[in-house]
Amino acid sequence: MAWFLGLGSAGLVLLVLALIFDGVLDGLLDGAFGGAVSLPALAGFVSMLGFGGAITLGITGAGPVVATLAGTVAGVVTAWLVVRLSRFLMRDGAAPAPRSADLVGLAGPVVTPIPAGGYGEVMLRAGGQPRKYAARSEAPQPLGGEVWVTATLSATAVEVRAVER
Repeated sequence: MAWFLGLGSAGLVLLVLALIFDGVLDGLLDGAFGGAVSLPALAGFVSMLGFGGAITLGITGAGPVVATLAGTVAGVVTAWLVVRLSRFLMRDGAAPAPRSADLVGLAGPVVTPIPAGGYGEVMLRAGGQPRKYAARSEAPQPLGGEVWVTATLSATAVEVRAVER
């Protein structure tokens, strides 16, 4: 049983090292198994081989061969789950961050009144998120008035005009 617990502990240590060094150790496995196995998956396999074998040996009293087979099955399942989960997490479908040019043509309300030729603030929904932008206008814009972005002055400032309906 000590061998199984040692394998389980070694897998946990390998997992902690993989998390601490975040990708530095992944170069050790480049090209291994067609590039399909990551260090966390290998650590999960080794841990479950050890702990699964120890649990099987302790509960059933079966020999080391049966415990090794049960631990191997648990390790393969764990490694497969780790690979699938990491692929799912890496497939982030988030849209790219909005660029300044994407703001032109957006409409939004004035949240801080804009004096003629001066600055105020508008609320624009860019990339699905509301954000406040400094806004300049040639004509005064009252609080709550709807404006349209005609140009971007910087990453945080826009030029606006009143929406005409």
